[in-house]
Amino acid sequence: MKPALGMLLLLIAFAGWGAVSADAAQKPNVLFIAVDDLNAWVTHLGRNQQARTPNIDRLAKMGTTFSRAYCAVPACNPSRAALMSGQRPWTTACYLNGNPWKAHITEGFGLSAQFKKAGYHVAGAGKIYHSQSYFKSEWSEYMSSKLYSAHGKGVNKFEGYHQPLPHDLKDEDLGDWHIVDWCIDQLQKEHDKPLFLACGLLKPHLPFAVPRKYYELFPRDQIQLPPHRVDDLDDLPPAGVKMANPKGDHARFLKSGRWKDAIQSYLATCAYTDMNVGRLLDALEKSPHAKNTIIVFWGDHGWSFGEKSHWRKFALWEEPTRAPLIWVAPGVTQAGTVCGRTVDFMTIYPTLCELAQIELPKHVDGPSAVSLLRNPNSSWKHPAITTHGYRNHAVRTETHRYIQYADGSEELYDHTNDPYEWTNLASKPGSLKVIKELRKHLPARNAQAPKSKVVK
Repeated sequence: MKPALGMLLLLIAFAGWGAVSADAAQKPNVLFIAVDDLNAWVTHLGRNQQARTPNIDRLAKMGTTFSRAYCAVPACNPSRAALMSGQRPWTTACYLNGNPWKAHITEGFGLSAQFKKAGYHVAGAGKIYHSQSYFKSEWSEYMSSKLYSAHGKGVNKFEGYHQPLPHDLKDEDLGDWHIVDWCIDQLQKEHDKPLFLACGLLKPHLPFAVPRKYYELFPRDQIQLPPHRVDDLDDLPPAGVKMANPKGDHARFLKSGRWKDAIQSYLATCAYTDMNVGRLLDALEKSPHAKNTIIVFWGDHGWSFGEKSHWRKFALWEEPTRAPLIWVAPGVTQAGTVCGRTVDFMTIYPTLCELAQIELPKHVDGPSAVSLLRNPNSSWKHPAITTHGYRNHAVRTETHRYIQYADGSEELYDHTNDPYEWTNLASKPGSLKVIKELRKHLPARNAQAPKSKVVK
């Protein structure tokens, strides 16, 4: 090879390397915020007028909030497995908390793995997958859970719920304080790669135990019970009544008189969560990544507080399935916009891939929602679908919720006229046409459920 030609080829090679590096530097960063057991009780969604979440509302004002966003599964473990793998529970058979997610999800399928493959520095802290477990190969680094106490030393599961709060906690006694500190440190660093930062907040998951100053924001004598009816289960099929489990938590709260106490505790715990979200947003705004970061904020499922005589998650109605979803995507979303289309969290994986312009794996089940981020009023043909257990599904559109249980029994609610789902229309004249349309969205095949214990 002639020296001049060799030098020319070398220059071309260096030019090409420089172009690739520039492209990598221009890729958007991602701040991925997961919140455990946060229902629709955030101020900007208006589901509970007692809620005070100024920082989550601040985030909503920065981009697009989805007013009808729903989980894939109303339980921590399968909800997160579905979102992070991009696969529906009827594909993986990961239906319940008792189904160990690593036994159902292929290593390398995870959302973080896809970003790592695309050249991102992928860092995580807190609860992204259930039990704070993860595949090490899918992350560049992950904060050790040994560095903090998740819920405060000596705090038991039912404090603030079935039991009073005996402890006088400080902000830094809880794991979320330290998780956010770690994430703040990541945001302050200069990275030689684009950053994918996952921050998994542990609250407001039980125990509802936070510093007393957050309780003081919600005086007990001002606490209001959610809209409910004592006869709300009368028109449900046996499968629905069983899912409600009225002889469980609800009966216990009626006997103890702690219904308002539990609501006060949850609102206080949400306020603590909101404070930590504010710390994270402040750090991002002061960081070198402020103008080039996609933010996605989501709760893994909702939570019931006595609606339909039901508590916690583990059911297919509005309260246990609805959760916040907020997107901030520079150059795509517009500040303070609201999208009223029904989406589920299976849209998150493909949407992030499209926004970051990285390859979408073939195994991903859900559709991208980028079109809705660009124009919240654009057409959308995908309802939200939620699954709880083998062959139990709910289909949510802008106007209706349809539930089909494994035994074939059904529920249908008209959300235009019945936002709290008090009247089951499934057997009413004129409902069959609507039901037939919604049935089309149910899966043709459900992966066989493994034998496993139910974990609450």
